Amino acid sequence: MLARPSVLIRTSHPVPCVAVTALSAALFAVAGKPPAVCLLGAAAVLAGQLTIGWSNDLIDARRDSAAGRRDKPLALEPELAHQVRIALGVAVVLAVLLSLALGWRAAALHGVTVAGGWAYNLGLKATPWSALAYFVAFAALPAIATSASPQAQMAPAWTMLAAGLVGVAAHFGNVLPDLQDDLAAGVLGLPQRLGARGSVLAAIAALLIAAGIIDVRVGFRNPALTAVGTAAVLALALVALGCAVRRPRGQGAFLATMAAAAVDVSILAVNHGLG
Repeated sequence: MLARPSVLIRTSHPVPCVAVTALSAALFAVAGKPPAVCLLGAAAVLAGQLTIGWSNDLIDARRDSAAGRRDKPLALEPELAHQVRIALGVAVVLAVLLSLALGWRAAALHGVTVAGGWAYNLGLKATPWSALAYFVAFAALPAIATSASPQAQMAPAWTMLAAGLVGVAAHFGNVLPDLQDDLAAGVLGLPQRLGARGSVLAAIAALLIAAGIIDVRVGFRNPALTAVGTAAVLALALVALGCAVRRPRGQGAFLATMAAAAVDVSILAVNHGLG
């Protein structure tokens, strides 16, 4: 019983889960939604991210066990899978109910994000199209925020493109710590095919293109702050590169990527890019 909270936290993939939830909450705020809606949106996204994290460890439990992954609780103690399944079921119900409370448009778009994560877990991650799941899932995030009631509207297509590119960068940063283990297990997604160096370069390119799209579309409204933000994105991209080189098994590259995403959201905010 004492181990239960720890197991649920560790199998939820807490760093990506919290990062995506915080990014989504910021997008709701940038879209001008009331605080209550921002909190509701963050709760819905959190529930959805929990389903993705827990399903990932449940689906990969046998492979993780065969690979001797000591960082995976279900690989060490398969009997713990039962409590993770219960938590997963609760999270699925909460994700549906909380999403519907945002309005049917936002609920449908959140379904796209969660479906992207599940598609990745169910096999897309072992194909050259692995980045597509992240692109689709992240691209829907601005639209979820703008489509939530009240004053529901669709996000501009360019914001979705920029968010999707950030998602691609997040994909590469998130996979880097497990790259060698994935290769040993025969998981050949796009990052594994490109290798560590190619993955880092692809992540940096995606981050810079995303920032460039935002700059071109709305940066002229507040050029000074936009320039500072763009410089910060470039700096964080270089930090991600450094983390990937020095500690390829750490979370530094992913965290730097998500920090760059937060700066992109800040550029949107100062330029009123979502409303």
